[in-house]
Amino acid sequence: MSKKVTLIATAAMGLEAIVGKEVKALGYEDIQIENGRVVFEADVSAIPRANLWLRTADRVKLLVGRFKATSFDELFENTKALPWEAFIEEDGEFPVVGKSVKSKLYSVPDCQSIVKKAIVERLKVKHGIDSWLKETGAFYRVEVAIHKDEALLTIDTSGSGLHKRGYRVGQGEAPLKETLAAALVQITNWSPDQPFVDPFCGSGTIAIEAALIGQNIAPGFNREFASENWSFIPQKAWDAAFQEAEDAANYDQSLQIFGSDIDPDLIEIAKKNAMEAGLGELITWKQMQMSDFKPKQENGYLVSNPPYGERMGEREEVEEMYRNLGTIMRDHPSWSVYILTSHEGFEKLYGKPATKKRKLFNGFIKTDYYQYFGRKPKSKPDNGKGFGF
Repeated sequence: MSKKVTLIATAAMGLEAIVGKEVKALGYEDIQIENGRVVFEADVSAIPRANLWLRTADRVKLLVGRFKATSFDELFENTKALPWEAFIEEDGEFPVVGKSVKSKLYSVPDCQSIVKKAIVERLKVKHGIDSWLKETGAFYRVEVAIHKDEALLTIDTSGSGLHKRGYRVGQGEAPLKETLAAALVQITNWSPDQPFVDPFCGSGTIAIEAALIGQNIAPGFNREFASENWSFIPQKAWDAAFQEAEDAANYDQSLQIFGSDIDPDLIEIAKKNAMEAGLGELITWKQMQMSDFKPKQENGYLVSNPPYGERMGEREEVEEMYRNLGTIMRDHPSWSVYILTSHEGFEKLYGKPATKKRKLFNGFIKTDYYQYFGRKPKSKPDNGKGFGF
């Protein structure tokens, strides 16, 4: 019988519902959306699949247990009562990290030490070991997170955060996380047969994530995960997950994705990142001022994370950029425009109230995602005219 597990897909604030949709799209129905995470029950094969496919989640964690803990004794005994031997083998390496918020047990080092001791005691009994645990085998990163006296004990299945797709060989000063970039694309109604443009592309993250989505390429296809070495996950589950990803990819899907930036160095970085992602010549890159962008097609999508103007001396320049963008896009009413910025005066500068707004966090920066839905063109778009650059 297949082993059932409870998994937690962690998410940046504001992205929980998107992560939830992704989990459901993988076929897992029993989900709960909470602050900063999506909890779901599934077969153990969900660990490879979720790590490979979730575009907007930060990590996939295995939930070992959750319980009330207001004393160190409670923390120790409840931790020891959990079935750690079902996951961690006798030579497994398991460092414990922790955090505590609004809880009686506020000393994180003490909590980590107690959880470690409790797991050691449990594993020694269950694995029949009298001496020290060797910890020379597979790596299991255990986390104790205590919030309002509820302890959540998990094992990280991902290793490096899921935003690390493995294609970023270079970046600009303020790179957008790949997970957030994917979310910006997924919030739109863009489909792969429509033009897609990022006129402030930086190191190319949004355009690259759009291309991965457009060809249905699993975002984790070119990287490794901590749980690949765990003995309780059959190798055939990993093999099946990678094969599923390979079969699902639509490498023949043609794309019209264009990224431009005023900085030629960033365009070179974007090209290298796209090559590393295996996207080759699928994305068109050009060093260009945004004011020179003149689309000739209809029904396109402009999705971007432009400069916010938060530095001294940049604000006026950025505000003029927003005005120019609004002026250009007024002549292209069939285009949908999606802009992420922390500038609260964006709509006024752009010259039009957004159809919809969504609060998101770019790292620790509170931003709004301004969404302008394009009007459908009366005639079919001529997809042979290019972007007009």
